[in-house]
Amino acid sequence: MAFCFLLQLQGSQGNEVAAIAGGLVDAEALVSLKDLLNRINSDNMCTEEVFPTAGAGTDLRSNYLLNTKIAGIEEADFLLLVGTNPRFEAPLFNARIRKSWLHNELKVALVGSPVDLTYTYEHLGDSPQILLDIASEKHPFSKVLNQAKKPIVVVGSAALQRGDGAAILSAISNIAQNIRTKNGVDIDWKIMNILHRVASQVAALDLGYKPGVDAIRKNPPKVLYLLGADAGCVTRQDLPKNCLIIYQGHHGDTGASMADVILPGAAYTEKTATYVNTEGRAQQTRVAVTPPGLAREDWKIIRALSEVAGVTLPYDNLDQVRRRLEEVSPNLVRYDDVEEANYFIQANELSKVVDQKLLADPLVPPQLTVKDFYMTDPISRASQTMAKCVKAVTQGAKAIEEPSIC
Repeated sequence: MAFCFLLQLQGSQGNEVAAIAGGLVDAEALVSLKDLLNRINSDNMCTEEVFPTAGAGTDLRSNYLLNTKIAGIEEADFLLLVGTNPRFEAPLFNARIRKSWLHNELKVALVGSPVDLTYTYEHLGDSPQILLDIASEKHPFSKVLNQAKKPIVVVGSAALQRGDGAAILSAISNIAQNIRTKNGVDIDWKIMNILHRVASQVAALDLGYKPGVDAIRKNPPKVLYLLGADAGCVTRQDLPKNCLIIYQGHHGDTGASMADVILPGAAYTEKTATYVNTEGRAQQTRVAVTPPGLAREDWKIIRALSEVAGVTLPYDNLDQVRRRLEEVSPNLVRYDDVEEANYFIQANELSKVVDQKLLADPLVPPQLTVKDFYMTDPISRASQTMAKCVKAVTQGAKAIEEPSIC
């Protein structure tokens, strides 16, 4: 099987080969896989996470970052949350919000399903139409926003993965620009923010990966490389019968069950690697435990594969891979620093060409209960501890519903 796999990879050209990156992939592996596919003339590299590409899309970093930064919430005087539950999607960020609410009298409002955020907020409703009303100043809440000195608008990435994601992003951009114009907010203060839920998305977008897998569904490849892709966004039914599926990952989740070839990679605890958080800050992991068995760091697997396939990648150690990262996107190796993103005005102008209507469906965040919180990635789903947490929550809820009779 391995010999046939290498022959097929060698014989494939152009977009006959495609790749999907999952939510826990490090930047070194992302750039290595990108270089490998580029060397066989393929640019069909996608992420499982969807993000709107209409208008400015992912061409401007300000369009997909938490521009205010996590600590910046403590300077804000007003926060508008859209389609997100930060308590479960970003607990540390939610703790910052609570801190500012307690000590700085931060005012919070929410457009989306009501959730318990550990602090009080004004619930404006769950219809996306509210965003258009606020942008056009038809909504009473617009006056409150226009009086804020340091307002922030935060939209959850899940809200942008709907069928009207581009329209929602356009509405958020308009709200942010209108606030800046009306309030005379300092140009250095960032208003528009995106809250991502997965560890790999910002680095993948910085490196040029396409968000979403529509391109793969429309033009199914002969070889599909799943790099830690375990969300099930593509199934066997979406691909030709003779499509070769290669899975590289560390916990053998959904992607592994549909693969023809499995390459054992390393989890974030088993390698020194680069990840970029939702605010665009490059951070490093360190080796805590040795990868089990034949597992290796992901970039090393891809480098070895490139050599056997006859398209050897030009790096042999971690420092060389990171120099390659710096060539493609210098911010990826400026550790613990944030490369400022601007061009908000240009992004807003481009958003005006978005030809998409808002749906009537309410804005519902993906995680509404504690039970969902414990099973949101391959590592958690494979954890016995997390399974016990789910069992405890389930049994606790059942006990509340069915109290014992004394």
